Amino acid sequence: MTTEHRPRDLILVGHGMVGQRFLEAFVEQPGAAGWRITVLAEEPRAAYDRVHLTSWFSGTSADELSLTPAGFLAEHGIDLRLADTAVAIDRAARTVGCASGTVLRYDALVLATGSYPFVPPVPGHDAAGCHAYRTIEDLERIRAEAQTDGTTIGVVVGGGLLGLEAAGALTALGLQTHVVEFAPRLMAIQIDEGGGRLLRRKIEDLGVNVHTGAGTQAILTGEDGRVRAMGLSDGRELPADLVVFSAGVRPRDQLARDCDLPVGERGGIVVDERCRTRDPDVYAIGECALAADGKVYGLVAPGYAMAETAARSLAGELRDEHHFTGADTSTKLKLLGVDVASFGDAHGATEGAVDVLYSDSRSGVYKKLVIGGDGRLLGGVLVGDTESYGLLRPLAIGGKPLTTAPGHLVLPAGLAPASGPVALPDEAIVCSCHNVTKGEIRAAVADQGCATVPEVKKCTKAGTGCGSCVKLLGTIVADELAAGGVTVDNSLCEHFGQTRSELYEIVRVTGITGFAELLDRYGRGGEGCDLCKPAVASILAGLAGGHILDGEQGALQDTNDHFLANLQRNGSYSVVPRIPGGEITPQGLITIGEIARDHGLYTKITGGQRIDLFGATVDQLPRIWRRLVDAGFESGHAYGKSLRTVKSCVGQAWCRYGVQDSVGLAIELELRYRGLRSPHKLKAAVSGCARECAEAQGKDFGVIATSAGWNLYVGGNGGMTPRHADLLAADLDKETLLRTIDRFLMFYIRTADRLERTSVWLERIEGGLDHVRQVVLEDSLGICAELDALIDRHIACYQDEWAAVLADPDRLRRFTSFVNAPGAPDPTVTFVPERDQIRPARPDEDGRVLTPALIAGPHLEVRSA
Repeated sequence: MTTEHRPRDLILVGHGMVGQRFLEAFVEQPGAAGWRITVLAEEPRAAYDRVHLTSWFSGTSADELSLTPAGFLAEHGIDLRLADTAVAIDRAARTVGCASGTVLRYDALVLATGSYPFVPPVPGHDAAGCHAYRTIEDLERIRAEAQTDGTTIGVVVGGGLLGLEAAGALTALGLQTHVVEFAPRLMAIQIDEGGGRLLRRKIEDLGVNVHTGAGTQAILTGEDGRVRAMGLSDGRELPADLVVFSAGVRPRDQLARDCDLPVGERGGIVVDERCRTRDPDVYAIGECALAADGKVYGLVAPGYAMAETAARSLAGELRDEHHFTGADTSTKLKLLGVDVASFGDAHGATEGAVDVLYSDSRSGVYKKLVIGGDGRLLGGVLVGDTESYGLLRPLAIGGKPLTTAPGHLVLPAGLAPASGPVALPDEAIVCSCHNVTKGEIRAAVADQGCATVPEVKKCTKAGTGCGSCVKLLGTIVADELAAGGVTVDNSLCEHFGQTRSELYEIVRVTGITGFAELLDRYGRGGEGCDLCKPAVASILAGLAGGHILDGEQGALQDTNDHFLANLQRNGSYSVVPRIPGGEITPQGLITIGEIARDHGLYTKITGGQRIDLFGATVDQLPRIWRRLVDAGFESGHAYGKSLRTVKSCVGQAWCRYGVQDSVGLAIELELRYRGLRSPHKLKAAVSGCARECAEAQGKDFGVIATSAGWNLYVGGNGGMTPRHADLLAADLDKETLLRTIDRFLMFYIRTADRLERTSVWLERIEGGLDHVRQVVLEDSLGICAELDALIDRHIACYQDEWAAVLADPDRLRRFTSFVNAPGAPDPTVTFVPERDQIRPARPDEDGRVLTPALIAGPHLEVRSA
């Protein structure tokens, strides 16, 4: 007679990010067989990505945020009970009582109850209009209230990670937003004083009002019981229609307290290095747990590590190296568009530590490294530019003395010797969410046959957490494949297996004129994405001809190209007529001035020697451009990935130092290359002598006059990572100069990656400047005739895009603020007067809406929004 063994029952309380990771880790263990798993979830939906919760406001759906793979629960026989949470634990009987009234028996119990938002117990904290910021349901309530009449001002309590994300959400909802933080700076736990100053300035520049060093004393309500203001500890009152509490979280440990499991003095269920509580049959993981090192971790990476430890322990697969003894608390994120990162000992608390600092407040970059007395990188803070985070954090975790001068690690690209993933030791942690080292990634490629980043992700789980390591992961994979003699997959995106340059050649050779045809014949299926559509649109515009807004082409364009104008921060657009070489007649100036006056536009002379007109609404664009085109102006292509300007000095005609006609050449170059679509915007300049007043050596291509002709420089740029241009050829006559620039530009357009500037392309392309010189001057590849033909075709086929729009009623139909009310101004586009002009209204200002009356009269006429 045989006895049938009863399956052991495992109950998981909580189905958040850490709970789902526990399930995935547990079912992978050989010892998991024979367990029956039940999951109690408080929320009405399965686990979702809470790290990227704010993206819900920008259109990411709840399904897209989901972390539960389709079929996962059914495949492993997991019973997920949504909206049915645990309310009591009887450890003696080994049972869990549920909110539904069900009592479940367990052999092992895992608590992954997470945390709850801390709401300061101030008077009025529970008034109508007060919200937490934790779940999708919270976000639904916040959005619904933000969209009701009379809700215009939102206040966020808390200036940490979640608080700034909440502020970003309120700003995106159109509310005047305030952030109140008790600490003396934003993100006080993650970044230092210097980084905090820069972060505050950048966030305030975005229209968010920041109040640091101030606590919330009370929520003041009106007669209807709704929020009307917030009282601060410094005596001020902030008007408020909506309050979001995001002042930190607290461990959800009440279940443990009620069943007499030990909790920490400041909360958190006490666990050992195996993530077990005092009861060996009960585990706790994630934000509800007080780890063996005495910390409650509020980040996803430590929670994942605890989940894996508990899974191995329960399945009998735990080894010493899997014990949870602590975790990396590095963070990298984008807050209201500002890049912020911190890692390791960011505040320099280690004895004997010194700081290496780079700060450029003009460009908005702050970098600080903390270096130990033995030369190790201990930690750092990055604000405004986090490009080096992927390299620096593993170096800090690795714990070995640096082999590169610390100063080189904080300097901008171009000012320091190059360093990259090759400098990382194999034991460096690349993915802190899943504790994956560089060596494990290399082994996945070399030993397990992984040939793509998705394959490495599946094999190692690297890059499947917060995602901050994906770029570094891709570089390591590519380097390892190249080292093994394997051709690296440089696919443009999931829809095209080719690179951008390969797609360019396909279109050039086949004569394909549409995206759908290209995707059907050479793609991988699907409908395209925001990577391939604009890239292919640029290729088609350059090779296939036709207007970019016609038919299928119009649907491929970025926002700026869609309306042939640059979108500004308040939803208005700028108008930039071409002024070749910066030369303009008095009548041209008068015409632009009259148009700006009659339409109430803000005017600004740019660094590219032309005039920008700001503040136009979509419906005004055709009327403005009608007058400009009639006066002889054409599109300046400020909205496109194309030639912007050719800057010039006055040259020989006026300057006593000039040796050539720089203005004449600049005009000729700008008219030659106007409208030339390329992988990235192009800027150029011509200087009439070596004094370089036009700053030609900081442009994609620049020309400097000599007594014998012209020197041509290429690959320069300004911006956050400036690069001095390289001399391609010297003392060229004008005809040779033009053909050399023709070939340089067309070779760049044919071979560059998507959004790759000439400076980056020149450093990436094999052979660098010498190779480019051989191609365009010596025809080493035998393609100069093709390059010449392409540029000649562009010159012959050029048409002004705005003139073509004005001549076609079908194209004009897209330029309306509202389809059902053509000509009506958009009430969300508001302005305030400043220095006798207008500027976009900030959220804390009473902005006004431009009216059609502006078109008829010379005076600025506005009305209240």
